[in-house]
Amino acid sequence: MTEIEPVATSSTTEETLTSPEIENKEGKGGTIAIVVAVVIILAIIAGVVVLSLQEGEVVSQVRDIFIILMALMMFIIGVALVVLIIQLADLTNLLKNEVTPIMSSTKDTVNTLKGTVRFLSDNLAEPVIKVNESLAGAKKIAQLLRFKK
Repeated sequence: MTEIEPVATSSTTEETLTSPEIENKEGKGGTIAIVVAVVIILAIIAGVVVLSLQEGEVVSQVRDIFIILMALMMFIIGVALVVLIIQLADLTNLLKNEVTPIMSSTKDTVNTLKGTVRFLSDNLAEPVIKVNESLAGAKKIAQLLRFKK
């Protein structure tokens, strides 16, 4: 008879990463971000040095370009602030009109459940416990009477 060999699983499935591997990937991302930031700062410093050696006309053109870029950035920031204010208004509306009624309904449901549990405890659990107590007592008395005979 031939033996059945186990089938090898394909290597296309995702492998789970252990925590040291995850920390290693996060550390690489932080290191890359720091290196990119340092390169950008060095490029800015080199640009300032090169501009300081140029004629006045070139410097004024670069200044004008930066002024235009700053105006564009202010426009983008203004639009972002308007979107943020609209989102904040939507969140306030959500909290006021949707979450508060849900919380009220949940509170009513919890109070109903408390009443149900109290009713079941008083009318079902307590009588059963009392009957079990009585039966256990009767059983113990019966056992004591048997040993005395």
